[in-house]
Amino acid sequence: MAVAAAGFRAERKGFDGELLLLAVVAAYILAFCVLPLARLFGELLVAAEPLGLIGEIWSSRSARRATWHTLEASLGATAISLLLGTVMALLLGLTDVRLKAVLAFLLLLPLLIPPQITALAWLELLGPSSPVLTALGLAPPPGTRNPLYSREGIMLIMGIEHATIVFLAVRAGLRGVPRELVEAARIAGAGPLRIVASVVLPLLRPALVAGGALAFVSAIGNFGVPALLGIPGRYPMLTTLIYQRLNGFGPSVLGEVAALAMILALMAAAGLGLQAIALRRQRMDVDRTSGSASWFPLGGWRPAVEAALWAALLLLAIAPLCALVATSLVRALGLPLTPETVTLDHYAYALFGHQGTQRAFVNSFFLALGAALAALAVCVPLAYFIVCRRLRLARALDLVADAPYALPGIVLAIAVILVFLKPLPLLGISLYGTFWIILVAYFGRFLALCLRPTIAGLQQLDRALEEAAQVAGAGSVRRLATVVLPLVAPAAAAGALLVFMGAFNELTVSALLWSTGNETLGVVVFTLADEGNSTAAAAVAVLTVIATLALALVASVVARRLPQGVLPWQA
Repeated sequence: MAVAAAGFRAERKGFDGELLLLAVVAAYILAFCVLPLARLFGELLVAAEPLGLIGEIWSSRSARRATWHTLEASLGATAISLLLGTVMALLLGLTDVRLKAVLAFLLLLPLLIPPQITALAWLELLGPSSPVLTALGLAPPPGTRNPLYSREGIMLIMGIEHATIVFLAVRAGLRGVPRELVEAARIAGAGPLRIVASVVLPLLRPALVAGGALAFVSAIGNFGVPALLGIPGRYPMLTTLIYQRLNGFGPSVLGEVAALAMILALMAAAGLGLQAIALRRQRMDVDRTSGSASWFPLGGWRPAVEAALWAALLLLAIAPLCALVATSLVRALGLPLTPETVTLDHYAYALFGHQGTQRAFVNSFFLALGAALAALAVCVPLAYFIVCRRLRLARALDLVADAPYALPGIVLAIAVILVFLKPLPLLGISLYGTFWIILVAYFGRFLALCLRPTIAGLQQLDRALEEAAQVAGAGSVRRLATVVLPLVAPAAAAGALLVFMGAFNELTVSALLWSTGNETLGVVVFTLADEGNSTAAAAVAVLTVIATLALALVASVVARRLPQGVLPWQA
């Protein structure tokens, strides 16, 4: 009896520790994920005349115009993403082209480079001052308007940027196409093109819909590309309209911009709902035990197909970055890149002469580090409660933790302002206009980036050690600390690195939250480009890209010891 009582007390003590830990995790998610969005959705409901405010917003020509532009540009960009992503996934997944890993990395570069830097790189590539086109004698005449300052330019750049999302979705779908169906079509005399059209693509329809929906949601929430291309091109979208209203009038227009943010949120919800429906329908009654679809040998066409693939990817991924590097090295815009025109003055100015850039590197580093450490501390116990303990509350928290990342970043920024504009209770301190409000927004924004790899890593681990510790009488918190944490640490660390990468280059959230002295790298690149200092903006952007690629390399090295699929660019 004494032994049983001691065991009961030990289990109760562990249970109490589990409840306390779960309460802390729940408080974190409620404070940084649920509360801001609930405050945003409640803004219109608690307004004195909510219907009148909504009617006033819709009666505004600028709001209607920005809404239409957002739908128009996002749908056009999604069509481009579907075309590029699907073709690339089919060629790399079903044919015998060589160097697939290198080609896939080039295709996934837009996933690693922030939208504002992507837009700046393309501006420097196609503009009249392009050092690359000038050296080739193909630059437009001086004073010519950059063709990317247009609706079509926004569609093109967002379409290229988000093609990676479609590529990942289609590539995942290809792994489930049964080999027997392809072989049966071959025996029936069908050629490769007919097999793809009549067998493969119908089976990929759910993956195409899911990838297209995610590309659409990413496009409507994109701020970097519409800001750098749409504002000069006088093509306002909802993200840029919200930025301009709040930047021009301050918190006095919070009600109006909250209503605009609600439009974005509804669009995103529609896209995510479509994705959820597509994923449910992806469960088709086919036998997938025999492996994926076999390759289609290209035969004599392989050199031509490979040449076309390399040319397309070099143009889409490498050429803009080369133009960005060249712009950062020439003494002045419009000069060709030659030994006589090369200078490092712009890098010296960015690193030592421009205080805003120096502060931005420090601010972005500590913001990214704080967000990564906080996500790591929350995601490991939450993943444990979801996978190992299978608690209902933990599964509910898992669902709401995705919301700040799924919704457009500018919607989250408005929500955070609504919550933290007034002084905090008891403390009497307002976070608005400080470094800390950006960190608070990052706490919610990037949590899902760490949670997904941590859950995936925990699901693929052998639970024998954890079960043995449970049989030996160890409580859940002790098992988490001594058994589960060492096993899941590599996957959780990879997730934290993804958080660091995302926060280090972020612009959409911080564009509405930054203040003088609290700049981020994304804000500095955007501000320098907006001021016309393209060479300094290019230098800062190149330094940011180098840091991002270095982090991606570290993540790739770590990923060799991780379960498949923890990192989004894993083959």
